[in-house]
Amino acid sequence: MSLFISNAYAQSAGGQQGGSMEMLIMLAVFGLIFYFLLYRPQAKRVKEHKNLVSSLSKGDEVLTQGGLVGRITKVSEEKDFIEMALNDANNIVVQKSSVTAVLPKGTMKSL
Repeated sequence: MSLFISNAYAQSAGGQQGGSMEMLIMLAVFGLIFYFLLYRPQAKRVKEHKNLVSSLSKGDEVLTQGGLVGRITKVSEEKDFIEMALNDANNIVVQKSSVTAVLPKGTMKSL
C-alpha cells in the first residue's frame, strides 16, 4: 500500500519561539495610531463644544442640532436649559448641549 501513499510523519518540535518583542512593538504602534487618529480629535471636539456651551449668553443667535435657528432669551444655569425665540411669537426651551454653533449677529434677519 505504501507504493502510492507516502507515510506522514510528525514534524520535530524545534521551531523558532521568539516574536514577543515584535508583538509589543506592534501593540504600541496600534496604540499610538488609536490615540492620534481617534481619541485625540474626539477629545478636542468635546472640549470645544463644552467651551461653546459654557459661553452661551442672552442675545446670542444659535443653531441647534435639529436645525432650528433662534435668539437666546433666557439662560438657566442650574437646570442646563436655555429659552430660544424662533421669531417674535414662538419661544422654545432646549438643552444647552443641543446647541451646535453660535451664529454671527444678524443671521436671523438675513434668513
